[in-house]
Amino acid sequence: MCCAYFCTQFFLLHVNHTQPDILAAAQQTIRLEAEALQALADSLDDTTDFQRCVETIHRSKGRLVITGIGKSAIVAQKIVATLNSTGQPALFLHAADAIHGDLGMVLPDDVVLCLSKSGESAEIKVLVPLVKNFGNRLIAMTANRDSTLARQADFVLWTPVNHEADPNNLAPTVSTTAQMALGDALAITLLALRGFTPEDFAKFHPGGALGKQLYLRVGELCALHDRPQVSPDSTLQEVILEISSKRLGATAVLDAAGQLHGIVTDGDLRRMLQRGADFNSLTAKHIMSPAPKTIRPDALAVDALALMRKHAITQLLVFENETYQGIVHLHDLVREGLV
Repeated sequence: MCCAYFCTQFFLLHVNHTQPDILAAAQQTIRLEAEALQALADSLDDTTDFQRCVETIHRSKGRLVITGIGKSAIVAQKIVATLNSTGQPALFLHAADAIHGDLGMVLPDDVVLCLSKSGESAEIKVLVPLVKNFGNRLIAMTANRDSTLARQADFVLWTPVNHEADPNNLAPTVSTTAQMALGDALAITLLALRGFTPEDFAKFHPGGALGKQLYLRVGELCALHDRPQVSPDSTLQEVILEISSKRLGATAVLDAAGQLHGIVTDGDLRRMLQRGADFNSLTAKHIMSPAPKTIRPDALAVDALALMRKHAITQLLVFENETYQGIVHLHDLVREGLV
């Protein structure tokens, strides 16, 4: 701590706003935060309250209410968001608002987690005995194990921070980084205890690209379009009209029994024009690419994207039990935010 602190002080006293000094300040800040995170990881062992704290939250029939003041309140909101997105019911309660009426948000089965570097903020000192009087379990996340908050808490999550990255030791930087990391550790351990699956994650993220990777199916996309198809003997004009009218850049080539013979794409038409063939005599079977790539409608859309990338193509024919279902296009995947 002392070495890092005095190195930072020495450096900043000699800053002359040149590019190397700017980079050095940034690098020193990151190093100090990295050292704090390593110290935090090393501090977790069987003698700490971390495991008992996680087990208490996991067994609770209520929610995890997270509170704080100042920058700790902002970190608390981020931890709440992470917990909710991973299946742990949580809500944010601002410490200042709590002592002015919002304490009614706390229900009997809730566990309360209070974030405070010093553990001595005026609002925290007022709030803590109120929570204890309610009978809720109280968890303290603090850098000061001798603080009012730590002494009254049922569990203490210690964030061992000796000095902020700010040379004046005023701006919360290292301390908020430690709080954020310990909050993530809580969320991930609770996730592991619940056996949280990718499917569970998708349920909580249905509108985002991450969720769509886990639940969006090819059949949902191809159902949005008409099904372009021609016969092997369709004329060039018929092929062009089918591709143009369905606006998918391709058409399947199927016989009368619905058997797949091939695919004609915009690229196939361009290559045919370059060969200078007799347009009047050409039919779909002369232009098509045989053995096109296909995919099932129950396949994930992200798997369709991987197949397109592997073969450098932009369309896949969708088949279920040898029955043609339509086409999924790269544009569908772009529209859904998967690309």
